[in-house]
Amino acid sequence: MAEQDSNPVFQIQRVYLKDVSLEQPNSPQILLEQSQPQVDISLAVNAETVADGIYEVSVTATVTTKVADKTLFLCEAKQAGIFEIRNLPDGQTQPVLGIACPGIVYPYLRATVADIITRAGFPPVHLAEVNFQAMYEAQQQAAAQQQGAVSNGNGGSPIITNA
Repeated sequence: MAEQDSNPVFQIQRVYLKDVSLEQPNSPQILLEQSQPQVDISLAVNAETVADGIYEVSVTATVTTKVADKTLFLCEAKQAGIFEIRNLPDGQTQPVLGIACPGIVYPYLRATVADIITRAGFPPVHLAEVNFQAMYEAQQQAAAQQQGAVSNGNGGSPIITNA
């Protein structure tokens, strides 16, 4: 039994929509505009410790669409997952939280964003595939540069924030 307790554990407990909003602050007048809209998309990844070995990882997408410097619509969605992660080798938990977990949650977020925007009466915005490994590595490099290239022993700054 002791051997089984030391085996690495990675399990998805739940994937869920944590928050979603859509705003059309300049409707209905802006809907008459014939100009091509400008679309800006930003992503953020966050991980929090929920309990010992239990983490919530969320991916947030913000889609801002403007016509002539006026907001056509703003959609923000946060998709999250609860993961059980235990007994991983030293230094492996952070990459799992920053790469593997967002990769599991992100397809749900993509579908949610496209659906919400379509239900608002606009053509869907399809979020592109994301290389979470490259995103994680860039975040780690930026954090290392910001800290004067001082490592905290796990390959850079942690992605986890304690709730």
